[in-house]
Amino acid sequence: MNSPASIPPNLIRVPSPLGELELTGDDDEVWSLSITRHGHLPLEGLPEAPNALLQRAAAELTEYFAGTRAAFDVPVRLSGGTEFQRSVWQGLATIPFGDHLSYGELGRSIGKSGAGRAIGGAVGANPAPILVGCHRVLASNGRITGFSAGEGIPTKQWLLRHEGIEYVA
Repeated sequence: MNSPASIPPNLIRVPSPLGELELTGDDDEVWSLSITRHGHLPLEGLPEAPNALLQRAAAELTEYFAGTRAAFDVPVRLSGGTEFQRSVWQGLATIPFGDHLSYGELGRSIGKSGAGRAIGGAVGANPAPILVGCHRVLASNGRITGFSAGEGIPTKQWLLRHEGIEYVA
């Protein structure tokens, strides 16, 4: 299997209520999802090179935004990062649509109690937001502490409202 660094990615862009999304991957897995930030995407200079898996991911995202899909079926590569980050990303992948965890609860769920700051850093490094629901993690008091994808906190607020997740503004 090829790694993201060894070959040019298959690439597709998808319109969404959050702005354009950019997905990369191979024939087996989605590698990344980026949300427009300040009008730009990381690979905007590259032409689209879609494949069947990325087209399927685009269709699933369209259904998610239309409110007709609550879970994604496309495989996502949760590699890269450190072993700790990968364990956090695996934990994120278990949080269902419409539910949330605190950073502390997420840490306890992966056997890393007391690692709240490190959990937050790993959540922020998630390579496939939305597909792997990092927006579903809140502070223990229900507040949004930040969001690294798209336009930041407004993007997270939109996703939480879309899924009916209550949070403290």
